[in-house]
Amino acid sequence: MLTRFSRRLIGAHKFSLPDIKTHNIDPKLVPTEAESTKDELMKYLTDMMTIRRLEILADDLYKNEKIRGFCHLSDGQEAIAVGMEAAVTYEDSLITAYRDHGNAYMRGISLDHIFAELFGKASGSSKGKGGSMHFYHKEHSFYGGNGIVGAQCAIGAGLAFALKYKKKPNVALILFGDGASAQGQLYEASNMAELWKLPAIFVCENNLYGMGTPIEKASANLELYTKGHPSPGIKIDGQNILAVRETFHFAKDYALKNGPIWIECATYRYHGHSMSDPGVSYRKRDEITAARAAKDPIQKVKDWLIEKNEATEEELDKMEKNIRKKVLEIANKAKEEPWPDHKELFTDVYGPGRKYFYRNIEFKNSTMF
Repeated sequence: MLTRFSRRLIGAHKFSLPDIKTHNIDPKLVPTEAESTKDELMKYLTDMMTIRRLEILADDLYKNEKIRGFCHLSDGQEAIAVGMEAAVTYEDSLITAYRDHGNAYMRGISLDHIFAELFGKASGSSKGKGGSMHFYHKEHSFYGGNGIVGAQCAIGAGLAFALKYKKKPNVALILFGDGASAQGQLYEASNMAELWKLPAIFVCENNLYGMGTPIEKASANLELYTKGHPSPGIKIDGQNILAVRETFHFAKDYALKNGPIWIECATYRYHGHSMSDPGVSYRKRDEITAARAAKDPIQKVKDWLIEKNEATEEELDKMEKNIRKKVLEIANKAKEEPWPDHKELFTDVYGPGRKYFYRNIEFKNSTMF
């Protein structure tokens, strides 16, 4: 994990951070400025561009029936996944909901394994059995990818408990959307985390819509960062990657010393809730266009690099084209990966040594294995 001291390098630029809102914590404790080098900003930009292209290509592949099942895209929200990982390590546990492609990539799952999983191929990160909603990487403390709204929050509290029980200097990052912010299991988990002072960071990715319902019609309390009371909370601009990074640096240190803290990241998704949602039946196209123009996280980093004379627009455009080409090549290669063997249907479900009867469409083709 990078420390504040380690970022004070020759060539580092200073940036003022957007205003925040706080609950039950002194706002003076939360960072108000950040430093970053060209190399850091280029790395953040590369990661965000890669996630953006992954999501846009997944959209096209889904519409062409190469990806099946549920699929939720996160383009527009890339700064949260990338900025958060810049402040923590793979020793810190992370669990999220079903909009998890960016988190999977930032937790070290390669694009090869991501696309293979989306295609349902045997080389996927979950052997092709999880699909879009169920990425998993135990070695990097990534526990999904969960399909039930809010269910991951209780498991996340358990991850925080395990870290404290084992006396590890790490935190559990528990991500959920604004649509889950009224779920009872979230409050049960938050309450237990506060009682036991668990090293938990409850992260609300507030993209303003729970499926097609505006947050104003779903929550009586619109200050989502206060919902963990008496746990402290902070609301930040989730489209500013440096605001995300610095806040999570602070939050990790706070949670290790004091117990749980809530962070609400104000963000916006460009696609609909899922691939079955066109995203424009409950909001106007002009709203999406305006949000992209005003606060796109990728454009923000591009602007910083150009303003600081660290890159030209032409260089960044070339970089983006190369990323698009690379992502497409990896996706095309993943299409050719083999399907899982039919015997995989029951593995990882029951214990070893059990036999199964596989009833085929034609009974004569059924088999015991």
